[in-house]
Amino acid sequence: MTRHLLNWDETLFRDSEVFDPDFVPEQFNFREAQMRELAFQLRPGLRGARPLNTVCRGPPGTGKTTTVRKLFAEVEEASKALVPIYVNCQLDNTTFGIISEVYNRLTGHLPRSSGTSTKKVFDAVARLLEHDDRILVVALDDANYLLFNNELNRVLYMLLRTHEVHPGTKIAVIVILSDLSVNLPERLDARVQSIFRPGEVYFSPYMADEVRSILDERARQGFYPGVLPGEELDLVVDQTMKSGDLRVGIDLLKRAGIAAEMDGRRRIEEGDVCRAYTASRYLHLDAVIRTLRDEERAVLEGLARASAESDEITSGDLFERIRGECGIKYTRFWEIITKFETMHLADIHYRTGRGRTRTVSLRYEPERILERLK
Repeated sequence: MTRHLLNWDETLFRDSEVFDPDFVPEQFNFREAQMRELAFQLRPGLRGARPLNTVCRGPPGTGKTTTVRKLFAEVEEASKALVPIYVNCQLDNTTFGIISEVYNRLTGHLPRSSGTSTKKVFDAVARLLEHDDRILVVALDDANYLLFNNELNRVLYMLLRTHEVHPGTKIAVIVILSDLSVNLPERLDARVQSIFRPGEVYFSPYMADEVRSILDERARQGFYPGVLPGEELDLVVDQTMKSGDLRVGIDLLKRAGIAAEMDGRRRIEEGDVCRAYTASRYLHLDAVIRTLRDEERAVLEGLARASAESDEITSGDLFERIRGECGIKYTRFWEIITKFETMHLADIHYRTGRGRTRTVSLRYEPERILERLK
């Protein structure tokens, strides 16, 4: 019987980093076509010309980030003249934050946060590119977080018009979008559209057999042999397909392994997967809440409290309630609610036959949101 139990100094994990969100696998299947398309967009940069601007579009968890980061790693090995810089816009969602990250990657340190303007930091970036005769390509991951407060327009305008102030500088941008409802041309100023003109690389959702293959490969790398039986892998695949996000499945593997290990077992069981899914399904919610500003958190809290009392709440009633709590103006309130819809936190519905009455509903249980806002 003891052979079915772990000793105190044993583990199920061969390499737990395989399950980390930012892990880039050596073997990356089912995205060969997208890799080729994106490589074509970057190829001019390897020959001393400006790379082509690109939009990578597809639902969450379809390999966009991994494709870009894997290709960037190859570029770094192949060329010193073409500098690829990846920016996570969930973390850096202001123009100053993005330009500071570019500066950090080029110099090895961040600029001073106080008393330093965005223009001053970017002028320093441009001078570095000129001096070293280097070409820059910036990937803005989850760029939908920049659509509010006009940040994406400001960032693109600053990056793509650099050559007008600093002749000879060459900069291209890759915009990564997970929200298929975003009509990017409509959200960009005419002055930005005229210089951006991107090619598009589409990332379709993974099929069930592809999800199974990817998760099986991660499990083989991350667990010791025999830890994940085929039946439990099938269950993880089913839950992943329900969520539509491969990242949920990868997180589910990790949590199920931890659950089995805590119980001292050598194999993952069905109960481990089911319990782990309770946490993994909130992976997206946790990531989004971490990016919200104080005002946005206050609106989300008000929406969650109202939703706990009623399944349906009109935008007008919600505004009156929240205005009394934080003194927000209606225009800003509606910008935030629209942002919540874009971030898959809430849905906006239009009542038929009732004029322009709009209702707002959450995609998650109100109590789960409130406990994460504490």
